[in-house]
Amino acid sequence: MKNRNKINLVFSSFLVIGYVICAYFFSTLANQVSGVGGSLIQIALLIVFGLLLFYATRVGEGRQVRRFSLAVLLLIDIPALLIIIAGLVNGFPFHSAIASAQGVTAPSIIMTLACIALGYGIPYTFVSGYEIAEDEEEAEAVEEEAQEDKKEFVEGGIAEELNETAEDEEKVEE
Repeated sequence: MKNRNKINLVFSSFLVIGYVICAYFFSTLANQVSGVGGSLIQIALLIVFGLLLFYATRVGEGRQVRRFSLAVLLLIDIPALLIIIAGLVNGFPFHSAIASAQGVTAPSIIMTLACIALGYGIPYTFVSGYEIAEDEEEAEAVEEEAQEDKKEFVEGGIAEELNETAEDEEKVEE
């Protein structure tokens, strides 16, 4: 399993590197589109980058645990979405602080970080992590230990009294 994880990490790193190269070409294309359209292309690219970061950092053993995380929704997703909207819409509070320089379609640094956080946070809201899958050998060892614990009886004291009581009840039932 360790070799498999190493291979997954290598593929994930190549995926992120490849995405960065492709994003550069798309961002130069988006810079030529004026207005909100270019900004939307940039935002979409950065959200996809956050999704890829989520995938690249969530390599693990076991199966994915699907849970809804309200905390991640409230602390990451909603604030990131509000920052993105405030950067695009003139009437929102803090628009002048969040929006990029006049006439430039590239998002500001805070919008870039918000887009990546939103891309990372959306799947993190619904997929919490991994449950470690026990190896068959480990599961068998745990089962054998449980069987051995059942076979061992403690003599004397309460354990002996309980055994005697159980035997007496069986005799009475017959």
